[in-house]
Amino acid sequence: MKRLLLAILMAVTATGAYAMESTPVSSKRAVATLVTDTDAMQPNTPFRVGLRLRMADGWHTYWKNPGDAGVPPDLTIESGNQSAIDWPTPRRVAEGPVMTYAYTGEVLLPVTVTMQTGKIKAHAQWLVCKDICVPEEGDFILNVPVGTPAPSPQADLFAAHDRAVPRASPWTARISADGTLFVQGPELLTSTITDAWFIPDQGDRIQDDAAQPLSVRNGGFTLALKPAHGFDASNSLGGVLSVRDRAGLQTDVVVEAQPGPPPSPALPPLGQILVFAFLGGLILNLMPCVFPILAMKAVALARHAGKGHSHSVSYTAGVLTMFIALAGLLLATRAAGTAAGWGFQFSSPVFVAGMTWLLFAVGLNLSGVFEVGAGVTGAGSELAGRKGVAGSFFTGLLAVLVATPCTAPFMGVAVAAGLAAPPAITVLVFATMGLGLAAPYVALAAMPGLARLMPRPGRWMDVLKQTLAFPMYGAAAWLMWVVSQEAGPSGVLATAAGLVLVGFAGWVFGITQASEVQPRRFGQAAAAVAVMAALTVLSGMSAVPVGATETAQSAEAYTPERLAALRAAGRPVFVNMTAAWCVTCLLNERVAIDTDQVRQAFAAGDVTYLKGDWTRQDPAITAFLRQNGRDGVPLYVFFPAHGGQPEVMSQILTEGSLLRRLTTS
Repeated sequence: MKRLLLAILMAVTATGAYAMESTPVSSKRAVATLVTDTDAMQPNTPFRVGLRLRMADGWHTYWKNPGDAGVPPDLTIESGNQSAIDWPTPRRVAEGPVMTYAYTGEVLLPVTVTMQTGKIKAHAQWLVCKDICVPEEGDFILNVPVGTPAPSPQADLFAAHDRAVPRASPWTARISADGTLFVQGPELLTSTITDAWFIPDQGDRIQDDAAQPLSVRNGGFTLALKPAHGFDASNSLGGVLSVRDRAGLQTDVVVEAQPGPPPSPALPPLGQILVFAFLGGLILNLMPCVFPILAMKAVALARHAGKGHSHSVSYTAGVLTMFIALAGLLLATRAAGTAAGWGFQFSSPVFVAGMTWLLFAVGLNLSGVFEVGAGVTGAGSELAGRKGVAGSFFTGLLAVLVATPCTAPFMGVAVAAGLAAPPAITVLVFATMGLGLAAPYVALAAMPGLARLMPRPGRWMDVLKQTLAFPMYGAAAWLMWVVSQEAGPSGVLATAAGLVLVGFAGWVFGITQASEVQPRRFGQAAAAVAVMAALTVLSGMSAVPVGATETAQSAEAYTPERLAALRAAGRPVFVNMTAAWCVTCLLNERVAIDTDQVRQAFAAGDVTYLKGDWTRQDPAITAFLRQNGRDGVPLYVFFPAHGGQPEVMSQILTEGSLLRRLTTS
């Protein structure tokens, strides 16, 4: 008797537990039923009905946008009004060479219905795939009694579904014309975000199987999406954005990225930007690019020990003029839609060749081949003084021009922040960098005590002047190598021909400038003709597709796809962004990267070394620089294994700092 009562009780309990779930439609691949979230209903009062799919191991069905292949499920309620399916966040499922958005295991696809009676008749279709794809369908009947609603035994399924539905996004999102997704929000920090990906809600908007390289900075991040044929830069892009934090928790939000430029990043305080700008300009005096100009300043200090104030003001004016001109040119190129950053002009072989000739001419002047600024016989001292001050102004202009291939510490932050700020702030930041560059010369000129320590003028000054011509010749030789990387052998030949013409112009100008009026005019005319001939040679020069920087034997060429593939495989990666005209980059490679110990550390840690060449401003490298808050090279980024947070390393790299980072990864 006890056994009979127990059996009856179990049967009644089982009937109640599954009363709100229909008879299943089953196959070897999936089991489908219809369920509700309530055990009773009221006429014309909404409640939820869902298609419950339980798939066998290895099988999956699809989201509303299935991706590169597949068909989404469909649920039709035949006996009432219904909403669209409330889709939970899907998974990205790779099926051979294609990427799909799908569900595995168990999924609930609910709709909201309004009915007069509780008799639910529904028809559903779904596609399940593994090695093959099989379309399935079923008809379902479920009777919900009329009465006071209460949660059904299946209500927990709906609660779990609600937790899996993406929430409305609290963040600002923009999509650029090249497919870069910019997301901005105060919760998005480099210390918290480890991964992110985007799933579009419509097909053919992005290439679903392409990698989505992530770059995080405090206050936001970017995802480099790859546009597909249906991508329209003038329309918004909607979908699900998933973000994973360091605790492994995943947050899914619905975004509608608006077309246009990225949102303005959260900038450091203006005072901090200006301090960085001044320090960057100050340290720029120690960079190799500026060494030749230091020689010119040393000669000026010695020659004009008693007139330091006027020369320091003139030199500072030249520096500030060129910095402000560069700021204006950068802003103009940005407004025109052209990518440009610090040192951008050195990507042009024409500019580099012209700088080669200019530095060579300065060297000839220091060697005494001709004189610029010297008064003719009988000229007054006042005239000579004015020309000397003009020479200091020219020195300031030239110092900034030859400094642009170098990037000093603090400059990266200052330049990036300055270019992201309003134009007036950009100009102020660049002017502050100019003050930093000019500060040592101004300090020496403003302290009479230091000037008195200098030796008396004499023949040693001419010897020093001629000696200091050789840094100029060295700089010209380096720029000739840069031309070879940008314009190939024909570019070298054109630059060398220009050097011959510039040399002839300096020689003929020099041997005639102290002559009578007629010979002097002849010399000036001949020099002008030679310079014009050189400019004619310059106009025919163009870049050729040759490798701009030598790639070390252990390095691979950087591409966004290669970096994404290595990151997806969990491999550690060291990225070096360089350029042939960046002396800081080349020195860092020589002393810190291309060493036996570092190569051994790369091998021991299974670190892939990617090297990007920005000599002619490759757009993919420009995007990588911007994603990491930089507008110029060098840039060194270390990506730890297994999706760890990338680290932007110092622009002045040492072997020790690099080895410490590699051994602690």
